[in-house]
Amino acid sequence: MAEYQVLARKYRPRKFSEILGQEALVQTLKNAIKYGRLAHAYLLSGSRGTGKTTTARIFAKALNCQNRGDDFEPCNECRSCKEITAGHSLDVLEIDGASHRGIEDIRQINDTAGYATSTGGYKIYIIDEVHMLTKEAFNALLKTLEEPPPRVLFFFATTEPHKLLPTILSRCQRFHLNRISHELIVSKLSEIARDLEINVEEEALRMIANLSDGGLRDAESLFDQIIAFHDESITAKTIASVLGVASKDILFELDRAGKEDNIAKAFEIVDTVYRQGKDIAHFVDTLIDHFRTILLMIISKGDAPYLSISESEKARYAESAKSYRKDQCLELLDTLVDAKQHIRFSSSPKIALEALLMRIIRSHRRIPVEFLTKRLHELESKLSSEDSAPPPTPRKNKGPSEVKPISSLSEDPQPQPQEIPEVKKKVERKPAAKVPKSAPPPPPSPQVEKIEEKKSKSRYDTLYQFAAVELEGTVERK
Repeated sequence: MAEYQVLARKYRPRKFSEILGQEALVQTLKNAIKYGRLAHAYLLSGSRGTGKTTTARIFAKALNCQNRGDDFEPCNECRSCKEITAGHSLDVLEIDGASHRGIEDIRQINDTAGYATSTGGYKIYIIDEVHMLTKEAFNALLKTLEEPPPRVLFFFATTEPHKLLPTILSRCQRFHLNRISHELIVSKLSEIARDLEINVEEEALRMIANLSDGGLRDAESLFDQIIAFHDESITAKTIASVLGVASKDILFELDRAGKEDNIAKAFEIVDTVYRQGKDIAHFVDTLIDHFRTILLMIISKGDAPYLSISESEKARYAESAKSYRKDQCLELLDTLVDAKQHIRFSSSPKIALEALLMRIIRSHRRIPVEFLTKRLHELESKLSSEDSAPPPTPRKNKGPSEVKPISSLSEDPQPQPQEIPEVKKKVERKPAAKVPKSAPPPPPSPQVEKIEEKKSKSRYDTLYQFAAVELEGTVERK
């Protein structure tokens, strides 16, 4: 029985066209070969699993290939290509920077760099995790790196380029490898599944792509693990059970519980998460991704190209998005990000998670901030207009002959036009003291000012306290 080879090695790219998501880098390296504009050193940086060492190896094969094609792709059939692929080429040396990080190791490189190649091609040193070299080792490499012997090249790969000395960076052509998109990862995993004759749901592949964090090697390793557990039809539930990921059905149940104001559902969900042995911190990450997707659905109305979900999931998210507002999702994302740190250091993560889910459910019944702000402005304007309105004119007492019976007052409370002259005459008989028109009204007494100030403060205190209770905030009194 042949030895089993893991998927990450079995399906490792062997030529430029198989490198995913790095089109600019591939085109630059091809043009360097085409026009003979080769640098002394290349630095490939990026997150794990994006193809740094693989790209360096393919570049080395293309430079030393004896049957290179018109598109500058290595043939993978000649002696040089096979030796480089197997890892025992005398001209292409791969060095682990973590275990060969001292000055003696670099001195050995300097001593052997001047030796002629076995095939007449290039002598290439591929140093992986180059940031692990010591400062003294870097300084020992500077002279050789700047003025290497003829036909000697250095390829550096690292996930932490900021740890390299500026003197090293200035001597390299630097390329940053992008994270691989979910669509490309799903496409690659689909090809592997077809080649292995395994039936896999698209939603399951997307779950693997989400967990891989943009690294193809991580995705292939996860897929390898799932195949070892279940080599028949692979579904999203299979992924959830193998990798300890919460099923998305739980998330949509939480959305329905919020719509129905079902607080008890929070305890049921937390109990399910605990019984299945799910990681609490990872479950909160799942919640963050869930509400981020809902927010994107609300903002883009389901047309966002960066939504990495299947068509069936998109329909479910579109239905859930109807129960949320944009400001509500923004507030929930802030709450979840803060709660992740709180739950991690909590003495009782289970109770903290229950409180978090109850808060999510209660958010559906909370009054929007925009509505509260609008109502406060309206009430403030109304109170201001009432305070600035002139006081009503007091009615003057009438003589005994002019007093109407109660029945007539209820029927016609307003004075008739013919009574106005008589009132004027009586007012003229007892003229009041003349006050100049330009004179300002007399200032209110201190007692009146205190009453008005107290009344105004009581009104605003009531409004602010109401807003604070609804927003679960605090009121700072001055």
